[in-house]
Amino acid sequence: MKPSTRWAAPRPIEDAYAIQAGAIALRHARGEQPIGIKLGFTSRAKMVQMGVDSLIWGQLTNAMLCEEGAALALDAFIHPRIEPEVCFLTARDIAGPLTLLDAGGFIEAVAPAMEIIDSRYRNFKFSLADVVADNCSSAALVVGPWSRPDSALANRGVQLEIDGRAARLGTTAAILGNPLRALVQASQLLAQAGMVLPAGSLIMAGAATAAEPLRPGCHVRTRVSGLGQVELSIR
Repeated sequence: MKPSTRWAAPRPIEDAYAIQAGAIALRHARGEQPIGIKLGFTSRAKMVQMGVDSLIWGQLTNAMLCEEGAALALDAFIHPRIEPEVCFLTARDIAGPLTLLDAGGFIEAVAPAMEIIDSRYRNFKFSLADVVADNCSSAALVVGPWSRPDSALANRGVQLEIDGRAARLGTTAAILGNPLRALVQASQLLAQAGMVLPAGSLIMAGAATAAEPLRPGCHVRTRVSGLGQVELSIR
């Protein structure tokens, strides 16, 4: 579809988040359970790739979560892309803004992860309000093995492989300089929305590289130095 802002008056970002909330409420009404949130445009590469300049967030449900190592059918998507990320598991409720010094105490575990993004908008062309209303293009996610966050997460090597070949190389420093800053930003965005994120929730910290398109029959793997790997087959 064409972005709404191409044919209507510019939409305030608050309206876009209200539309997102309405769409998520419909998911909950049909039985899907909330499992966490995702951050978008936390890396300069993603901002440049998508032509936007502000950090955004969307909501995750259990129906979006894929089993690690499983095969995912592409016929449920429009024009999906995949990106390598870091995922946090929260140890405590996040009920207000955190500082970088606070953030580590709210993490139970950390894992390599991948997010599949998909967009209702033609050619992934949209305004900031358009993509927020579309739940920040979040379509699916897969999370690898959990580790205790015992050491610094900044500047760890990240490699996205497709069929055994490196498609994208990056570093966790691309995520706001340090993925912990994504947790801080998430807490501030949640506070602005008047939301509490319960303990045991997932926070997808954002992409460490630009996204890659998916095609049937490929095998995708993300490796994060010191955290391990996560993989998914596409059919």
